[in-house]
Amino acid sequence: MSISMTSPVTGGAQTGFTAPTYPIVADWNLDGRSKQYVVSGTLGGTQVGVTTHSVNSPFTGRWRRPPVWKTAAQAFVNGVTGRFSKVPYNECDWLTRKGAQIALDQWMVNEMRTTSKIYAGTETYDAPNVRALVSFHIGGLSQQSAGFGDMMISGVFGA
Repeated sequence: MSISMTSPVTGGAQTGFTAPTYPIVADWNLDGRSKQYVVSGTLGGTQVGVTTHSVNSPFTGRWRRPPVWKTAAQAFVNGVTGRFSKVPYNECDWLTRKGAQIALDQWMVNEMRTTSKIYAGTETYDAPNVRALVSFHIGGLSQQSAGFGDMMISGVFGA
């Protein structure tokens, strides 16, 4: 299965938002190893003050894979111990960019990124545990969506 997002994207819970949804359209492939989507159209739910994509206020999500996949065969084996060392890894990431104002008509682009670092060979030798890593990570982000947003606004983890 490949990454192919469908519209609309259901947003995670956030304080002050009710059932947020984000209509997306595919954007140009940036570099042959990425897929980018733009939030464009009418936002769903209640999210007062949120804007969709524009030049001054981008609202995009980009998935990226490594330029070349590394394999376990590229790992260095210590001649004395016989153990692997210097095992290569593959990095994939999900980057969301959203413009926001710091003052009237003064826009900055905020970013939020999730990057995976998966050691070559684990995807074949121990695929269930790689999947568990992804499942728990996304589940934690989903479960704590509002708390994470609250912390970014208040600067406090809470009790």
